[in-house]
Amino acid sequence: MENQTEPVRSGVAPFSARERWVLVVASAWLVIGLQLDAYAHATTPELETFWTPWHGVLYSGIAASGFTLLWIMRSRLPGIPTYRSVLALPNALRLPLAGMAFLLVGGGVDTLWHNIWGIERDMEIFVSPSHEFIILGMVLVAMGPALMLATGPERTLGAGGALLVGISTLFTVLPVHIYSLHATAIGFRHLGSDLDPIPVFSPDAQLIHGYIFSTILLLVPFIVIGRRWPLPIGLPSVLVSLVAVFMHLMFDSQRAWWPALTLAAAAIALEVVLRVAIPFVRLSANARWILFGLLTPPAAWGAVLLVGKIQTGTTGFNIHVVTGLLTMTALTGAGTVLVARSVQHLPKPE
Repeated sequence: MENQTEPVRSGVAPFSARERWVLVVASAWLVIGLQLDAYAHATTPELETFWTPWHGVLYSGIAASGFTLLWIMRSRLPGIPTYRSVLALPNALRLPLAGMAFLLVGGGVDTLWHNIWGIERDMEIFVSPSHEFIILGMVLVAMGPALMLATGPERTLGAGGALLVGISTLFTVLPVHIYSLHATAIGFRHLGSDLDPIPVFSPDAQLIHGYIFSTILLLVPFIVIGRRWPLPIGLPSVLVSLVAVFMHLMFDSQRAWWPALTLAAAAIALEVVLRVAIPFVRLSANARWILFGLLTPPAAWGAVLLVGKIQTGTTGFNIHVVTGLLTMTALTGAGTVLVARSVQHLPKPE
């Protein structure tokens, strides 16, 4: 359904701009703590203690987010909250509250986990149960401000609303990109290793999956926002550019910047072209979105591979892989659009 909003339930106060922005600050504090901790572990492999300044920022961010949600809830629950009164809250509050529950469980377990089994390394970081709970909690809390704005009647986003949604979305997707570093083409490696033929079970083969996974992660925020409001000018470019730059800065800043900057430049160029061309395309909204999903991923990744060829003399892949990879990203983009735009609200039982 297009541009649907969850109406504010009777007896539940609408969310104020002040409440939304305070939660933006709290969730940004939380996610920045994750970024600092990830950067510390990436640049200081011998870091073997739980008691670091970076964990201090992270866990104080959890506390700030929790107290912010309690403050927002204070006028929306009776003096003695009940299970039913909590369930009656709008999803814009219930989802961040669920996120806080995951953060508290994950944070508590993480301390115990490190004391018993030590600090995770390499692949262990991305599979540790406590880390999974923390990342999920961050995502749910960070999306809160955008969900709160979506409960209002506004059909378009002004400058302030676009800024809030952009920041909320950025801090929602960043933890997922960081956590999926082992399965993404954003961050470390954008090119293959020139092995010919390419072994099935190899870093090159894994990197191919990274392009597919990254395509989905980059597209989903635009599709979800686009179901509620027309996409503000510049928002897609900013979200892709900042993700690419932040990922490179955190994990690969000692190496060349051209992959991150190429992806950022490609996103900006594609948005300019699409903004100019879309008014002349006589297709339905769904058809335009499918076209968007079909064209933008191979164009963006193709730019990265082309610049890689210019910079290094090779794409690292042979012609079979390059053409097949770009075809797969196109099909993945179209499929992501079809799935994300087909999800409907379930009717409430009478």
